[in-house]
Amino acid sequence: SRPHIRVFDADAEVHRLQRPGGAALPEPGDTFPGTVVAGRLDRAALRRAVIGQPAALRRLERILHPLVQQAERRFLGRARRAGARVAVLDIPLLLETGREHLVDLVVVVSAPRAVQTHRVRQRGRMDDAQIAAVIAQQMPDREKRRRAHVVIQTGLSRFHALRRLRRLILELYR
Repeated sequence: SRPHIRVFDADAEVHRLQRPGGAALPEPGDTFPGTVVAGRLDRAALRRAVIGQPAALRRLERILHPLVQQAERRFLGRARRAGARVAVLDIPLLLETGREHLVDLVVVVSAPRAVQTHRVRQRGRMDDAQIAAVIAQQMPDREKRRRAHVVIQTGLSRFHALRRLRRLILELYR
């Protein structure tokens, strides 16, 4: 039988927190005028307000990170109570925020910069300058790979990455 692995997706949690009525919706509108219109977050306007603006990004992170971390703790509590052998925290900024001490195993998903840029461009939400600014704010990929226990290369093929991930899951469930 296949193992059931519980996954906490930090990006999905941010979206949940920022939907109408979400706990993280009013404050960005107050902090970044024009980003909340008629009770809805304008993600493009928020991106424009923070990308390439380190001080603005830190203000946004001070709003979002405590709420996401609270949801993460609730998730881990539920996983523990359910007796889960493995729980995954999908946190893109785990290393940047110095929170790797919270986990037993750091898995970094890595791809060459050209592949990263292409993937973000495909989503159609950011222009090249915004993409470059976002990547510049992140920890360099080589440093993430150095600090990881496991690196999964995703620039080769989807098949290659999934095969490596399946092997890792089987190792964790031995």
